[in-house]
Amino acid sequence: MMTNLFSIFDPSSTMGTSLNWSSSLITIMLIPFTYWFIPTRLSMMWNKLSLTLYQEIKILTKNSMGTPLLFMSLFVVILLNNFMGLFPYIFTSTSHMSMTLALSLPLWLSFMLFGWINKTQHMFSHLVPQGTPGVLMPFMVCIETISNLIRPGTLAIRLAANMIAGHLLLTLLGNNGTSLSMYMLNILVISQLMLLMLESAVAIIQSYVFTILITLYSSEVNN
Repeated sequence: MMTNLFSIFDPSSTMGTSLNWSSSLITIMLIPFTYWFIPTRLSMMWNKLSLTLYQEIKILTKNSMGTPLLFMSLFVVILLNNFMGLFPYIFTSTSHMSMTLALSLPLWLSFMLFGWINKTQHMFSHLVPQGTPGVLMPFMVCIETISNLIRPGTLAIRLAANMIAGHLLLTLLGNNGTSLSMYMLNILVISQLMLLMLESAVAIIQSYVFTILITLYSSEVNN
């Protein structure tokens, strides 16, 4: 039984188990459709989108070998999990901090360890922006250090909060459907469809934003 509105984002809300996390694996069922001999319009559109994003990531990473493929895989994982949450009775795994933080923290930590071990002077130079007055240098070091440390948290919170916000709005509007008149019910259905289209756009935008930001963080270490 649902105790509060936020319990729909609890991975253990189904029969007291964590079966909701299986939604992250259901996306594997979509992969075989990409191996048909005759490409569909959907696969052609997906290939064009992937190629465009690959070229953009390749420019940001300065043509690093294999790095664009890593971030492309991250984009696909987040995008598919975001879209799976739009289906009824399917848990949105990317709305949980344990999922989003598990994606951002290891990548950010690996970039930081690689940078501070192999490019120590280069990492120190990022703490003081060019042209900073000498009086402000200690403050700038503190500000840049704090902003660097909170990066994985901001990435995780941004993705989770954006996925939760739309789903909460859809749930709040849907729960009022039984007490509305026929005229207001039609308006509610139309608004729900428009919100669903908005959530589809948010699913794409947030996966893109997450991927581009983590790519920019890696490019700061490599540049």
